Amino acid sequence: MNCSFCKQESIYFRNYEGHHYCEIHFVKNIEKRVKKTISTNKLIEKGDRIAVAHSGGKDSSNVLYLLNKIFSDNPNIELFAITIDEGIKGYRDKSVKKSESFCKKLGVKQHVFSFKKEFGFTIDQLSKKLKSGYCGSCGILKRYLLNKKARELGATKLATGHTLDDECQSIIMNVLRGDLLRFVRIGPMPLLAMHQKFVPRIKPLVLIPENESELFALVNNIPFHPKGCPYAVDNVLRGEVEEFLNNLEKCSPGIRYSLYESAHKIVTFVRKKFKTGKISTCEKCGEPSSRSVCKVCELIEKLSS
Repeated sequence: MNCSFCKQESIYFRNYEGHHYCEIHFVKNIEKRVKKTISTNKLIEKGDRIAVAHSGGKDSSNVLYLLNKIFSDNPNIELFAITIDEGIKGYRDKSVKKSESFCKKLGVKQHVFSFKKEFGFTIDQLSKKLKSGYCGSCGILKRYLLNKKARELGATKLATGHTLDDECQSIIMNVLRGDLLRFVRIGPMPLLAMHQKFVPRIKPLVLIPENESELFALVNNIPFHPKGCPYAVDNVLRGEVEEFLNNLEKCSPGIRYSLYESAHKIVTFVRKKFKTGKISTCEKCGEPSSRSVCKVCELIEKLSS
């Protein structure tokens, strides 16, 4: 089949809109949609210093590539990468190398931080001490470290590689858990609680399906580590929700966008209930926390006992 917009051979059929795309038009379309997400939601503004959470995977690599392409010639926007090494032998060590190589190729300054140095243990070590829940614990530790280091490096925004699939999975998971506080954090720039130590997060790829993100990386020869985290099997619910959504998308193309838009309408009302303004500070580490002692400090104390 030919591209719906020219006579070139199609490389991708977007079934939820009925259009075929050649390589050139596919790339242009993804870039256009990301630019629109940024401009419409004012994700990046004059004077911003953007920290990109770069793991070396396809989505974070795409975010780094796109933001660098869009803003590299803008003297009013600064960009750098933050990579977290959780200490997963045979997985993270390889992806960190991919990340370092790509940052060097783009000319983007990179800062690498490790769980071992910052917390005193790796996820490999943590998995041996905890029977389960280490996937969730890893997420807590990583978010904590990303925010802390982004702030210390003077970032005004922290860009992540969350895609439409990630967003939809989180929507369903939080509804199933009855976690309205997390439910309202969806969107291109989620910001519920205010704290001077919070670095606002932005999601430039929030309207890009994961399969399109992968194709974008392949077409642009963007290097990424394809292997999934070996500890992801600990997060059974997300895997089940992912499969559920993929099956729904096959039967009803575009259902992910419908879910995302519907959730946004609900969030408008739910946010009013949780609009408290500020949250407290952890009495042990001084980082933002909804409790007197944050989950990270609780985890570290549990492991040391």
